[in-house]
This record gives sequence, structure tokens and C-alpha cells, in this order.
Amino acid sequence: MIPNRDDLRVSRRTAFVCDERFFWHHAGVPVCGCDPADLDPDRGNYFQSSRHFENAETKRRLRNLVDACGLLDYLDTTTVRRREATDEELTLFHSLSYVETVRSMTAGGDAGDFAQFGRGSFNIARLAVGSGIEAVDALLASDPQIDNAYVLCRPPGHHAERDRGMGFCIFNNVAIAARHAQLHYGKRVAIVDFDVHHGNGTQQAFYDDDQVLFLSIHEDSLYPQGSGPSSDRGEGKGMFDTINVPLPAGSGVGAYKYSFEKIILPALKAFNADLLIVSCGFDASFSDPLGHMMLTSECFGEIATMLLESIRVPSCFFHEGGYSEELVPFCGLRVIESMCGIEASRVVDPGDEEANGYGYQNLQSWQKGIVDDVYNLCAKPCIEKHTLEKSS
Repeated sequence: MIPNRDDLRVSRRTAFVCDERFFWHHAGVPVCGCDPADLDPDRGNYFQSSRHFENAETKRRLRNLVDACGLLDYLDTTTVRRREATDEELTLFHSLSYVETVRSMTAGGDAGDFAQFGRGSFNIARLAVGSGIEAVDALLASDPQIDNAYVLCRPPGHHAERDRGMGFCIFNNVAIAARHAQLHYGKRVAIVDFDVHHGNGTQQAFYDDDQVLFLSIHEDSLYPQGSGPSSDRGEGKGMFDTINVPLPAGSGVGAYKYSFEKIILPALKAFNADLLIVSCGFDASFSDPLGHMMLTSECFGEIATMLLESIRVPSCFFHEGGYSEELVPFCGLRVIESMCGIEASRVVDPGDEEANGYGYQNLQSWQKGIVDDVYNLCAKPCIEKHTLEKSS
């Protein structure tokens, strides 16, 4: 049955930023060094080559589901221009020497740690950055035509550091978009990163900046290893404006909701941002091959709703990780529905019923203890800092 495309009730104007060229990015040889050329039984290498985790299929299937269920008809696909970022824009965060190094690899190459790319990917990565900047421009215009934007881009960006790529990321889309909002509009920016891996590159960009609040909720000690402990709280003027919530493997819906209610939402309200940017990764879903968490697509939608309704400012979501071809489309759909203000989805996720029945989905005592400790160490001083600012 083809859905009726005229019966959705949409209360917010949402831009959907996507370009076919994003799907043409090639992330290099598969992870784990399983290039077919390395097959060598004499050295014990019997690893059969497989497709790279960061391939186009998850994001293409999300775009296709948004279209197939009729939601695409309600999204703004024209207001945000898609274009390549300039060198000046790339160097809002990255060093010029790093940009030139990536540019010089015309046939593809390796930008750093797990950051390989193929021919043409330099320009596609610039397209992701430039399109994100255009989304911010559209949101901060004097007479904005949109309330929020979802940027379905490849390659992802939150691991990319100033002088190197990491974790499938070449340029840091979110960090550059946030810096653009600061420099060109004078805005205070809050960044929430709920990808299962820590957003080390974004943290690096704003670690000493009191005009950007960075909050990351991620699986403890996953990738990059040792990155994102709760003891990383910022420095200098930015002290207490970095908050990391490292959850133990196996955390489910209860632990995530409690983390948002206890830490992330109160910190956001205290900070009083003008713009919300979200690093929107779906690799904390219950069967993602690169994470060990248990979230449902419904939970991702609820998280998005909590964020959007907590501070009610222009919001830009950047697609980051998520490597399950079956689950990512439903997780992304739930987020975009929440951005549109759709309260009841007509699309059934066949995996949610199973995942909701998993043991330990509810908040566990040891998870609560970790979150409470992070609140006392990080969130409470952040809230007190910005509450004092408002009163002075």
C-alpha cells in the first residue's frame, strides 16, 4: 500500500540537505587491514575482504526511506545551497598544511588514523563542510525560511582533528559550522554529540572556548581509545564547558534518557545558546557492528525531541556514524520526524519490539552511579558557572 502523502501534520520547517555526490565518497580499503592484496596464508592472514563499514548504503537507505514513506514531500530541499567549502572556511579549524596534504592526494590516500579515502573524496569532503555552513547561514538569516536542518553528509567529521583525519573523518563538519556561526554571527553555540564514539576532534576545537558548550555522550573507551573521560572538562576560559558522559558498554534506553535528563538538558538550559548543533550518530543502536549499546530508533526520536524542546533555538543536525544498513534508516527517520514535530509515526520499525525486550534496557544502578558522578564533576559546575553569568 502506498502511503497517503497528504495526511502528515508537520509543525516545524525542516531542511533536508542531501547530495548524490555524498554517496560517491569512497572510504578506502575495508577496516582491519583486510585489503585482498594482504591475503597471505603463510603469515596467518586469512581475513576475507568485505565492504567498508563506512559505505554509502546506510545513508542512501535513509534518504530512500524518507522518500518512500512520504516525509520527503514535507521537507525543504531547496533553501540550503550545496557547495564546496573554501580554503578559508576549512582553516577555520584545520591547519592549511593539513588541507594541502589532503588536496595533494589526487588519487586518494590516508588522512590519518582510519581515515583513508579514494579519488574525488577531497572535493566531496569539502562539499559536506560547505553544505553544513550553508545550513547554518539559512538558520541564522534575518528572515529564516526553516526552523532546523538535517545534513545527510558523507564523509562524517567529528573525529577529524586540526592536523589529521581520524575514524573515517577527513574534515570536521560540525566544528567548522560552529566556528562559522561564532565568527560571522557572534553566536553562542551548543554542540551535542550522541555518536557512540567520542567526538575528539570537536572537543579539541573548543576546549578553551567559553562561547561553545560541547557535550558528548558515548561508549566508554571505545574509539578513540582513552578519549573522552569525564575528567576532560575544558581549560582556561572554557573550563567546565566540555562535558563528557562515558557510559559503560551495554547501556540502553534507560541510561541514555537519564543522562539527558540529569546532565545534558540542564547544562543546555544554563548555557543559553543561540544555535544548537548535533553530531547525530546512530551507532549506539542495538545491533550496530561498531558499538555495544542497545538504543532503539524510537529512543533516538525521543532524544531529538528532548533537545529541540529544551532550548528552542535554530538547530542543525549533522549525520555522523551508524553502520547497520537495516537500523540506520529507521533511526534517522525518527530523528527527522521529531525535527518536523510529527508526534506519531506511521512507519513501523521491525527491530524496536525485539530491542525493547532486551534485559538491562532500564536504567541500572551502576549506570546511574556513573551518570551521577559525571553530574557532580562536570555538569553541576557548568550549570553554576553560567547561572552566575546570567545573574551578574
